[in-house]
Amino acid sequence: MTLTTAAAIRAIVFGVLALFVAAVAGWLSFLAVFAVATIATLVLVGETLIALKVPTATPSEGSKAKAREALIDTSALIDGRLSDVVASGFLDLDLVVPEFVLRELQHVADAEEPMRRARGRRGLDVLQALRESSRLRVVADDVPEEHAVDLKLVSLARRRGAVLITTDFTLNKVAGIRDVVVLNVNDLAHALRPVVLPGETLRVMIVKDGKEPGQGVGYLADGTMIVVEQARGFAGRTIDVVVTSAIQTAAGKMFFAKPAE
Repeated sequence: MTLTTAAAIRAIVFGVLALFVAAVAGWLSFLAVFAVATIATLVLVGETLIALKVPTATPSEGSKAKAREALIDTSALIDGRLSDVVASGFLDLDLVVPEFVLRELQHVADAEEPMRRARGRRGLDVLQALRESSRLRVVADDVPEEHAVDLKLVSLARRRGAVLITTDFTLNKVAGIRDVVVLNVNDLAHALRPVVLPGETLRVMIVKDGKEPGQGVGYLADGTMIVVEQARGFAGRTIDVVVTSAIQTAAGKMFFAKPAE
């Protein structure tokens, strides 16, 4: 029941009492007071029923509306791009890393396999950069009933009413099923890829020969592959090319081009 409804009910009750007092004093007839009391009672019942039917927001709805912080997954730290995204000013959220994520990141950084160890240390560098920017806090919150780090993150995000930052496809799906809002760095990167249309001229460095005869392969600044016809043997050279077509693959979009005349 809202404060406005409660105030209205109190006003009706006090008004009816005042009318009865006036009737006892002989200023009004009891018949008139009875009629007014009946109408007031109907209004009172209506106001009460309306107040009881007002929907209340569920915890998940409230968390989505008021989310002002984001939990960061290990994969988003290892990815390396998050510090640049935060520095750009496009992410207006308080960043939070649970200690169980920090422990997992340290475990990766101590791995025996060189590549895995390098990725873990890059994640620690990103974490340090975010701490220095005063945009990140490490919290001791845990979810003891969950053992997997991904499930801990999802449960903690629901509990704190936070969104989740990740690059992990599986975690993205699990969080979505549990009604946790996900900010996927890969989705952001795909959304920011430049739009290239057939007929546009680009300047591309050919980095290697293609699989088919006569082809050379280059990459755009965002990593998109571009296959250039009649460019075999051009590796190491930067040339102007005209885009001829594009195809969508499982890994993303790929362009085909030919040398500009």
